Amino acid sequence: MAYIALDKNHFFNNLDIITKLTKTKDKTALVLKDNAYGHGLLQIARMAKEYGITKAVVRTFEEAKQIESFFEYILVLADFAQESNEKIRYTINDLRAIHKFAKNTKVQLKVDTGMCRNGILMDELEEAFVLCAKQGLKLEAVFTHHSCADEENEYFDLQNKNFQQVKKEAEVLAKKYDFTPLGFHSCNSAALFRTNDFDEDMARVGIAAYGCLELPNALHVKGLHVNELAPVLSVYAKKISSRKLQKGDCVGYGAAFEVKASCSVTNYDFGYGDGFLRSCSHNFITPEGIKIAGRISMDNSSFLTDKEELLIFNDAREVAKYAGTISYEILTSLKAHLRRTI
Repeated sequence: MAYIALDKNHFFNNLDIITKLTKTKDKTALVLKDNAYGHGLLQIARMAKEYGITKAVVRTFEEAKQIESFFEYILVLADFAQESNEKIRYTINDLRAIHKFAKNTKVQLKVDTGMCRNGILMDELEEAFVLCAKQGLKLEAVFTHHSCADEENEYFDLQNKNFQQVKKEAEVLAKKYDFTPLGFHSCNSAALFRTNDFDEDMARVGIAAYGCLELPNALHVKGLHVNELAPVLSVYAKKISSRKLQKGDCVGYGAAFEVKASCSVTNYDFGYGDGFLRSCSHNFITPEGIKIAGRISMDNSSFLTDKEELLIFNDAREVAKYAGTISYEILTSLKAHLRRTI
């Protein structure tokens, strides 16, 4: 069966680079949502613990429970508390959701500083503190999320300016409503790599840890370059069948690939049912220069080779170019049933 290989040396290299920016492992919060960006939740959690990462960020309570034994601190981004837990804290994404959290739940307040997606509005800040106090919640941090940290435009600076205002107001409110000490965090991967002197309580690092962060050169922190990051994940497929074809023979559904000269064509056990996006059909070329033959099928795909095992890709950024998408989608499309080895 097709499988995924995870390079621990690359992963640790990336964490080394990241912790130079956060200045300590304790301020590096590894984002593990969506099966650790397709890398495998438990596999990445295990390596992160070995490296010394103590903080994790996930999407759901279920993900948090699966990795509870690996970390001291887990932030859930989009779920509600289902049991009392000292390690797990939850995000308040909407003022009207505060009443859904049980008394004594650890929570963090997300503030919308310009992304216009999740988070309370900036002018709702004091009302949120009041409601958290009335609900008996343990408010421990205020944070925001950047919409354009990986792009050259004014939004990154605007959101930073807005969050500075939020910090000042929140510090006053924390004393007023007895929520001290109060933490703050705003950096995702891209924001961290364009921040010259990181000074917040933690950074939520996802795509950089997996080696697929992309930034314009002008946004790199001086002395640390995004191209020093190394992709962690590679996908390999196994031969199902192989045959010699002659000029005029056609391969796969729709007879979409016509053979121009006699050649070997091999079918491999990796298709769109495994996460190989169908938009990669026809033009995809592997890192070894092997061309795809026609359409990607649900459970298999054909290539112009007779290799027993085929490296499909080892850098999601390159696949994204063929698919017309971003590396995040390439990685998170990889299905959980694929075996992952370290």
